[in-house]
Amino acid sequence: MVVADSVFEIKGLARAIAEAPARLLFPPVCAGCRRKVSEPGTLCGRCWSKLRFLEKPWCAVMGTPFSHDMGEGFLSAEAIADPPPFERARAAVAYTGVAREMVQGLKYNDRTDLAPWMARWMLRAGAELVAEAQVVVPLPLHWRRFLSRRFNQSAELGRAVARMAELPFEPEALRRLRGTRRQVGLRRNEREDNVRGAFRVPPEAEIHIRGRRVLLIDDVYTTGATAVAATLALKRGGAAAVDILTFARVLPGDFRPDEAAPI
Repeated sequence: MVVADSVFEIKGLARAIAEAPARLLFPPVCAGCRRKVSEPGTLCGRCWSKLRFLEKPWCAVMGTPFSHDMGEGFLSAEAIADPPPFERARAAVAYTGVAREMVQGLKYNDRTDLAPWMARWMLRAGAELVAEAQVVVPLPLHWRRFLSRRFNQSAELGRAVARMAELPFEPEALRRLRGTRRQVGLRRNEREDNVRGAFRVPPEAEIHIRGRRVLLIDDVYTTGATAVAATLALKRGGAAAVDILTFARVLPGDFRPDEAAPI
């Protein structure tokens, strides 16, 4: 036991020495405000206090938090009036303040280093979904947007989630067939029309999802129209069930018209 502890300490010291030059050249900064912090990907105390984690009690289907406990399995009015084709949706944090800065940093400022940290919070929020998932699939970008952005933020999150959960990761299982308009400012029927038929499971990818429970990953859940369209495509491709897991969720009253609409 003493020998094992000594080996562990030596490895830790060697790792710290190896990482020292990088820390001097690129000191870790807060994922929210860019102040210096002790570890990469973490938040400073000020930003941490502004982060709103989504906790129970929430709608068993939509994951929308309730102001007080309504009882086990209680559903929101949204889930009752318009049941979604997916089984459950969960998000780690509310899409406000620091969370919005992190999403935009990942998506628009090439902060792919944030993905593993965001994925850890997603795993915590979606523990029940992850426990039953059989394959992880990210929401795809249209190829034109992928070329302009150079990476898919949903795939970065999905890859990290799959690795930590030790689940198969299938980034090519779902394709976006056409570009879509921004969902912001569109009425409900317009949002649905905008993404209808936008996704497809390629025939060669059906083997990876057929009969399996799919965990669909994206950065933000906004209106739900894209999640519905992607879920329907996955089910047409043979998926047995689909759950949605995102880093952030736009809650009623938090919607901003200047934001692009993700899932």
